[in-house]
Amino acid sequence: MHKNTLLMGSFGVLSLLIVGLQVSVAQMVPAMYVFGDSLVDVGNNNHLPLSAVKANFPHNGIDFPGRKATGRFCNGKNAADVIAEKVGLPSSPPFLSLPSKNASSAITGVNFASGGAGIFNGSDQALKQSLPLTQQVGYYEQSVGNVGAQTQLSKSLIVIVIGSNDLFGYSGSSKLQKSTTPQQYVDLMAATLKGLVKRIYATGARKFLLAGVAPIGCSPSQRAKNKSEECNEHLNSMSVMYNQASKSMLEELKSELHGLSYSYFDTYTSLLNLIQKPSDYGFNEVKAACCGLGDLKANVPCLPIATYCSNRKDHVFWDPYHPTEIAARILVDTLFDGHPDYAFPINLRQLLAV
Repeated sequence: MHKNTLLMGSFGVLSLLIVGLQVSVAQMVPAMYVFGDSLVDVGNNNHLPLSAVKANFPHNGIDFPGRKATGRFCNGKNAADVIAEKVGLPSSPPFLSLPSKNASSAITGVNFASGGAGIFNGSDQALKQSLPLTQQVGYYEQSVGNVGAQTQLSKSLIVIVIGSNDLFGYSGSSKLQKSTTPQQYVDLMAATLKGLVKRIYATGARKFLLAGVAPIGCSPSQRAKNKSEECNEHLNSMSVMYNQASKSMLEELKSELHGLSYSYFDTYTSLLNLIQKPSDYGFNEVKAACCGLGDLKANVPCLPIATYCSNRKDHVFWDPYHPTEIAARILVDTLFDGHPDYAFPINLRQLLAV
């Protein structure tokens, strides 16, 4: 059967299944829907035949159950998996893995995230390297349909983790830098995201977790470009600008959309704490990647030819861009029960109780 036929078949079955969702005692929400980039991709890119942005090979997944490379850009479970654990759900399966005959596995949610994705469509869409956020939201809208699922969706959790690739794209494009200022660019990012959140809200969703962009200038990929191995502060400043714009956007949405509740996670400050005070969290290495080759193991990504550290629990970064499982777990613990300085205006536990 053609893949598109399988996908369209899954839409109808998903629409029927979601209506009958029942919440078990252990579950805090009936379902979780995940949108974003490689930080929360659980294998969608495995199903994009033309994409080079994949992690379905060693040494990725070395600490995942079964030591299996699943397409997660991590040594083990990523943030999407850990959030699912916290709310009492199995990890939401990658949308592109769902043939119609197996759509029953998706009754507790779906993961639409795609490595390399951005808020803007960018060149990735034309080259079919990833599913940009617009496409992810389109798949979601078709999946849930209009069959009276709003009651269940209003209790479900929407997770959005995206923005880093847009900022990397701006920093690497002289054309973009000439046509727009950094502030104009991040404002447009926030405005575009606002429109997409409204589309998700229109399906009946009411509970949103939005993660801000991390200090991406401190990733091994950026440190390796500096002889001093210091962070790229220009990229970090853009992360701060975008995070401010996205927080303002969420406050606007709260006043515009009846019944919307959200938790904004300050990924920037939370990850910076791990980098600046590593011993407080059990880390010894904050600059170099665990898996890779070259300076700070960041010149060559985590390919099968790369080497990897023996103790993944003392590294903040798994590869040139992504955190280790242990770092992801610390961040999720913070967003789940954190102080308003880190999870604003309420943390995830409080959001789920609304």
